[in-house]
Amino acid sequence: MNFIAKYLCTQEQQSMRSPILSALLVLSLGGCTVIPQPLDNDELSKQAQDRLSRVTMDQEPIAKPINLYDAMARALKYNLDYKVELMEEALRMKEVDLSHFDLLPQLVATGGYTGRDKYAGASSRSLLTNTESLEPSTSSERDGINADLSLSWDVLDFGLSYVRSKQKADQALIALENRRNVANRIIEDVRTAFWRAVSAERMLTKLNGLEQNVEDNLAGSRELEKRRATAPLKALTYQRELIGIKREIQRLQRELMIAKRQLAALMNLTPNDKFSLVIPDRSSPVLKQPYKVDDMVTFALVNRSELREVSYRLRINENELDAALLSVFPSFRMFLGANYNSNDFLFNDNWVNWGAQASWNVMNVFRYPTHKKAIKAQDDLLDTRALALTMAVMTQVHVAHARYNHLSKTFATVQEENSIQVRIMEQIRSGFKADTVSQQTLIREEMKSLITEVKYDIAFADMQNAYANLFAAVGIDDFGPDITGAESLTQISSSLENLWASRTNQSRLSEVISKE
Repeated sequence: MNFIAKYLCTQEQQSMRSPILSALLVLSLGGCTVIPQPLDNDELSKQAQDRLSRVTMDQEPIAKPINLYDAMARALKYNLDYKVELMEEALRMKEVDLSHFDLLPQLVATGGYTGRDKYAGASSRSLLTNTESLEPSTSSERDGINADLSLSWDVLDFGLSYVRSKQKADQALIALENRRNVANRIIEDVRTAFWRAVSAERMLTKLNGLEQNVEDNLAGSRELEKRRATAPLKALTYQRELIGIKREIQRLQRELMIAKRQLAALMNLTPNDKFSLVIPDRSSPVLKQPYKVDDMVTFALVNRSELREVSYRLRINENELDAALLSVFPSFRMFLGANYNSNDFLFNDNWVNWGAQASWNVMNVFRYPTHKKAIKAQDDLLDTRALALTMAVMTQVHVAHARYNHLSKTFATVQEENSIQVRIMEQIRSGFKADTVSQQTLIREEMKSLITEVKYDIAFADMQNAYANLFAAVGIDDFGPDITGAESLTQISSSLENLWASRTNQSRLSEVISKE
């Protein structure tokens, strides 16, 4: 840059200043004046509005009440977390396709123009007499165009590219396993949120009515206390019990009200989207445990996405060792090229050249033992992680098995408790109508009935989720392999419903596995 400035400042050469050189100076000086430019509020606002408009774009409208399988279908088709994993998998597959081009020879075309203000000339000086033996002359024009097309292939680069391509393929398979994992987690979350939302649809109206009844009785008791129409201690004790019931109602309302919003988020619906749910029958029988724990553990160790991911990473590490070994060998490059130059002084202005070149980075020989040890350490880490995951998966399978058995018994108990509470309420209401039961007792039992119903809903949901968790623990997907996300919601919902109906009817794990 100092040379350019000195050249431009020479008075003799000011009139001969090249426009290209001036542009180069301007660009060089301009490069020193770049400063950070934060986004302004208008641009950020436009981006926010654009994202907000696209977050639920191209989604099928809600035309009917949503059942469990419809909710799962919407999550698989529209949930953005799942779409991220789908895009990640698609990106890894594109990278695999791109890596195939690295195996091909390089075909490079170049062209250029050169110019100068004076001819390039030279003279010769004798090494023996130290006198000039040739007057200044030139063999090139001031302006020239040159071009070449060269084909080259490096044997070492081909080997390394082949290894890297295999590693890219394994990374794509890891992305597939991550997608499976996220999809199963989302479907499990949908199950939990759906059953909670169903309980909310059933119970919130009853809870609101009971809350209003409690408020009315609380106001009546305070009025009686104010008029001293009843004993103060009795009135205060009654009010304390009513406030305790009110607090329990509000706790249940809080837990139930957010369930539907959580379900909407999983289906990628905005909080303003209105939808209703299909209220399923709660009288389903307890699902039988169809699997042996040992069979579940064996299959889980083969099929769980976490263990498969570690296996792929081990294979990537093995290929890394091959790449390290290849880097030790010399590089052998062959090339063939066609050339052209517009210089009129050349006897041949176009020609073909070929050749071969070998190079060897000797330092890679000394680097290899250390590189090999690092790869071996990575291999040991992955192997230990696989063992840790094996123990974790075995534990999860046993816990899922025990949890399902326990929750099945719990559901049977809560089902019986709810049946008894229903009969008790019939007696209490009859007694209240006959003036043999106080309103305080009626409110207390109504609260107990609602709590029992909520427990019934939760126990039923927990049992259903635990049954689905058996498949997740074993590593069997919550959706069939025929689902890609491109199908309509009706097709996905029907596929999911048929899948779970077939699983419920299977008597052995081997039958389920054979159909996966």
